[in-house]
Amino acid sequence: MRWEYESPEQKLFLVDGTNAWFYVPADRTASRAKMKESSDWRTPLALLAGKADLSKLCRNLAIVASESGKTDAKIPAPLSPTNTLLSCTPRVEQDDSGSVKDVLFEVDSESRLARVVIREAGNAETEFRFAKWRENVAIPETKFHFQPPPGVAIVDEESLANQIR
Repeated sequence: MRWEYESPEQKLFLVDGTNAWFYVPADRTASRAKMKESSDWRTPLALLAGKADLSKLCRNLAIVASESGKTDAKIPAPLSPTNTLLSCTPRVEQDDSGSVKDVLFEVDSESRLARVVIREAGNAETEFRFAKWRENVAIPETKFHFQPPPGVAIVDEESLANQIR
């Protein structure tokens, strides 16, 4: 998977099958995390690949808005009146900090993912929007390998986590 961000600043998020890379050219840093160790909700890779089992991710999953577009004040309006919003209360593991309060999934009328909103403790919110879906597009294999440019610092998230413990 490869996501190229253009705003608010240029960034690259790349998953090569072994590692997840996050590169910010302006910072001259690249973060690396092993995929097996990454459980970050901000990486909806499994959803995009169609391999997510929502019953394993969510303790409770409910439709909160549909074609009527009616929601409560805590739920954002759908991007389109024909989209459906699902609210997921994450399963919390015993050793999990429980920082993710809930996740909203928005799907369009063709059951394609349109938006993911992750709401965390402290009123932090991360939103991903998806549009103009194209499938089976030919992309060169080299686009899915990250080679840090000269002078870029590599931050290994596993070693950082060990320093904090």
